[in-house]
Amino acid sequence: MAVDQTNPENNGPDSEATNSRPTPKSFAEANTERTILWKDRKRILGMPISFTRYIVDDDRLTLKIGLLNTHVNDVLLYRILDVKLGQSLFQKMFGVGTITLFTADKSQDQIRLINIKHPEKVRRYLGQLVEQERESRRLVGRELYGVAGDNQQDGILY
Repeated sequence: MAVDQTNPENNGPDSEATNSRPTPKSFAEANTERTILWKDRKRILGMPISFTRYIVDDDRLTLKIGLLNTHVNDVLLYRILDVKLGQSLFQKMFGVGTITLFTADKSQDQIRLINIKHPEKVRRYLGQLVEQERESRRLVGRELYGVAGDNQQDGILY
């Protein structure tokens, strides 16, 4: 078997199996484009005039908050444990609602999508996306309990 001296990564009989994921050669070649599945803004009096943006793409939820001082928070969809919807009378009048996401993320265990339009449709859609992402990663509910920070000792849930 001839060994390729020009590319050391292609040496050996199982080199294709170890290099199945293409890695970008430089930062400039990295593909940062993602397909946006849903996006909205925090609304004031039903109008999107705030600087809080919510974006859901293939595998994550992104919150972008602020205009001059911007904060970005990403949560992987499969780490979302529960989705809850709340609507006050005032929110119902303007057709908006607040969705609370309970996550297994250590930095932020609750994420609130405040005053978003069509909250019931968004809640159902996010639930479907979370389930699809878990199925694609072959995760089941019991695998997420330890991640969520439950009291667990010796593999026994209390």
